[in-house]
Amino acid sequence: MSAVDLSAVPPRRMRTSQSVITRVVIYGLLIFFAMIYLVPLIVMVMTSLKPLDEVTGGNMFALPKSLTFAPWTRAWGEAAIGVSDTAGISGYFMNSIKMVVPAVLISTLLGALNGYVLTKWRFPGHKLVFGMMLFACFIPFQSVIIPMAVILGLLGQIGNQLIDATGFSFGFGNPTVNLVICHVVYGLGFTTLFFRNYYEAFPTELVKAAMIDGAGPFRTLISVIVPQAWAAIIAVCLFHFFFAWNDFLAPLVYLVGHEELWPISVGMSYFTGQYVTLPHLIQATALMALALPVGIFVLAQRVFVQGVVVTGVEK
Repeated sequence: MSAVDLSAVPPRRMRTSQSVITRVVIYGLLIFFAMIYLVPLIVMVMTSLKPLDEVTGGNMFALPKSLTFAPWTRAWGEAAIGVSDTAGISGYFMNSIKMVVPAVLISTLLGALNGYVLTKWRFPGHKLVFGMMLFACFIPFQSVIIPMAVILGLLGQIGNQLIDATGFSFGFGNPTVNLVICHVVYGLGFTTLFFRNYYEAFPTELVKAAMIDGAGPFRTLISVIVPQAWAAIIAVCLFHFFFAWNDFLAPLVYLVGHEELWPISVGMSYFTGQYVTLPHLIQATALMALALPVGIFVLAQRVFVQGVVVTGVEK
């Protein structure tokens, strides 16, 4: 067989062949590593859809012979956790919603206001204030457990005084409100940094033009900046949502004696301790805990990536 004369092959055809080979190699490697990364999730799904005899006596990688959703229904609303009257993880799931949603909304709102003031309405000492808030992003939560507990205790005393005076505590001392405060305070440094980076690149001329037209600071923020900042807002909400949803230490510490108010992260740990011999039930529980954050991320993935790009922040 005679050798191929490469000089006789058109350069355009050679470049096309090299491009195809490069793409095949790249996509092949991506698929390979994606499959490795997804193996635990695939095993979890298959295990949660099997009856117990298949789980304990079969291959974990084998497809279910008798497909069943009984572990899902039992984990959601039937299995007794033992620490409260709540059956299944449905109550803990709703506890997480009640805690996470207000914390994300409040922290995002305050971070947007802080970033706006620190960039477009500078004041003496704004760099020092931003530096202190930036430093707060690097403080581990374990180091503020005791100071936060003292502050929450003082809020509880205020709530008791309000009850004596008015008959209502107005949320002071409420365990769920305490957790919301923890997540708002601890996430405020990050949300401020995120929005500050976005506002820093926002044209100051548009803000000055709004001021000339008679718009005040808040009107400028709402009418000029916010309509252009949806990608950053959604990215901040997603980042903080994932952090608050998966938080385990704060509710474990500050909800002692209020086990019925545990979020799903803590309730699931006790759940797995109760049903450690029922792996299909545990896997179904874990998948239900992952369903909401994963679903939100999939739906908002494009906006999320855009928000990370325009702000230059990755948590």
